Amino acid sequence: MPAQNGDGKRVTKLDRVVIRFAGDSGDGMQLTGDRFTTETAGFGNDLSTLPNFPAEIRAPAGTLPGVSSFQLHFADHDILTPGDAPHVLVAMNPAALKANLGDVPRGAEIIVNTDEFTKRALAKVGYAADPLGDGALDAYSVHPVPLTTLTVEALKDSGLARKDAERAKNMFALGLLSWMYHRPTEGTERFLRVKFANKPDIAEANVTAFRAGWNYGETTEDFAVSYEVAPATAAFPAGRYRNISGNLALAYGLVAASEQSGLPLFLGSYPITPASDILHELSKHKNFGVRTFQAEDEIAGIGAALGAAFGGSLGVTTTSGPGVALKSETIGLAVSLELPLLVIDIQRGGPSTGLPTKTEQADLLQAMYGRNGEAPVPIVAPATAADCFTAALEAARIALTYRTPVFLLSDGYLANGSEPWRIPEPDELPDLRVPFATEPNRPDGSFWPYLRDPETLARPWAVPGTPGLEHRVGGIEKQDGTGNISYDPANHDHMVRIRQAKIDGITVPDLVVDDPSGKAGLLVLGWGSTYGPIAAAVRRVRAAGGEVAQAHLRHLNPFPANLGEVLAGYDRVLVPEMNLGQLAHLLRARYLVDAQSFTQVTGLPFKAEQLADALTAQLEVQS
Repeated sequence: MPAQNGDGKRVTKLDRVVIRFAGDSGDGMQLTGDRFTTETAGFGNDLSTLPNFPAEIRAPAGTLPGVSSFQLHFADHDILTPGDAPHVLVAMNPAALKANLGDVPRGAEIIVNTDEFTKRALAKVGYAADPLGDGALDAYSVHPVPLTTLTVEALKDSGLARKDAERAKNMFALGLLSWMYHRPTEGTERFLRVKFANKPDIAEANVTAFRAGWNYGETTEDFAVSYEVAPATAAFPAGRYRNISGNLALAYGLVAASEQSGLPLFLGSYPITPASDILHELSKHKNFGVRTFQAEDEIAGIGAALGAAFGGSLGVTTTSGPGVALKSETIGLAVSLELPLLVIDIQRGGPSTGLPTKTEQADLLQAMYGRNGEAPVPIVAPATAADCFTAALEAARIALTYRTPVFLLSDGYLANGSEPWRIPEPDELPDLRVPFATEPNRPDGSFWPYLRDPETLARPWAVPGTPGLEHRVGGIEKQDGTGNISYDPANHDHMVRIRQAKIDGITVPDLVVDDPSGKAGLLVLGWGSTYGPIAAAVRRVRAAGGEVAQAHLRHLNPFPANLGEVLAGYDRVLVPEMNLGQLAHLLRARYLVDAQSFTQVTGLPFKAEQLADALTAQLEVQS
């Protein structure tokens, strides 16, 4: 039997819930979702989020293109995705309802702000009749709530104008959902008072609206049941945790790389969605010796970062796909100079300006080949939001050890999504220290800037101004060893091949395959943010009795040394990607394997059910 609250209402225990908040981009849905997520993380649930918002700074109110949503999946066990479909949809207006209803399964709960369902608002999104009264929502459990009216009534003594009071309706909704799912409240109230510290009347109005939403859930007869989702105690190894987004994890990873290498961190960047948060975050960490430079354009940003690397700093530039196109010449210069440089590409929908706020992983071939001449660059890709921290450290290791620019390919889904992250202890972090050249390296007392380490093929890194180590670097081809300008054909052939050999020789871990039975004939191989949906799909297929192996690539250039052997060990290989098959193209070319693509370019991540169906279809073909 369900338990009861002190108010006599039933309490139902659930193992997981998917909630989606949706409204105008000015309704504060991202803030609402973020606060619910923060309290959920503090409560101890495992979670995964999917923010989804328009590209416009202020999209037209009440329109379908202007809908902003935030989806949160939380559970009492380990989870891998933001959920395929919401169990609860909070729709702040007709546009939010219409834009999201197609994702809501029959029987799900829908909470609607009835105050916004006016004839004008309905007509704006193409509703001929009010869906709240024409039977269109009979398949759902609908809770009509006049959120705006209730918020204004709760704030009638606040002294705020009606327009200002209405803005707090998202906090009323947050309070209601916090009651429904037994979320803590103290953290949100504290957050609101800090956020609006300079406007105490606004702070108290939001707190009052938040409490009013909680009280409404507790007292109204329309919500007869609340729900409990226990902490996911078994999902987390011992340690200290926090909720973290991919971009925040990347920023922290870069700071950690700076500390572990003993090098000052320099970020040369130009703001671009969805990478700008990294610039914003790193600008807060001057206490760690971080210097951030917001350049006038993408080219200036990477030029400054490469200059900082020449001067002995850990040089970083952040961007998205369009910015990579502009930075390509300087990346080629970094290849020629053989200096460490981190190029962080938070991929988004393309081509051109494309879909600035939507996700995609279609820059792989650009990262691999998007420069003139033979200009090989290592590529690293994080698998989850929290993994962005570790990926940043790995990219820094490669760049510093091998004196090369390195691509880190994240994407909008990882950048804006969040999950719990175990904060590592300092002694768990890698030692990234590298020695600078301090004395001549030739018997005659001269310094050759391209005299290579026999193991890594890296050239010495000499800080400008070091006595006796004067040298010249540039974009024109160099003579092997001396670095002098050379147009000799044989020398150019040698330099091209040795730069390629340096990248090919980078030490990366072998690919690990998850194949419990050892008898699977199908391997599903992914990279980047497809990890969560793939792993969730594999769980479903295995639970249904299917045998499928899973592997995920972190290193895309060079590939792990055992990749060819792994691919040859399976009858069929399926490669899900949010592009038109770029990794599959590389695998076919390199290993002559008939890798099958499963692709999507909708601007959204894969759903687990979608991939599970694709894997099942492959197993049926195989049998």
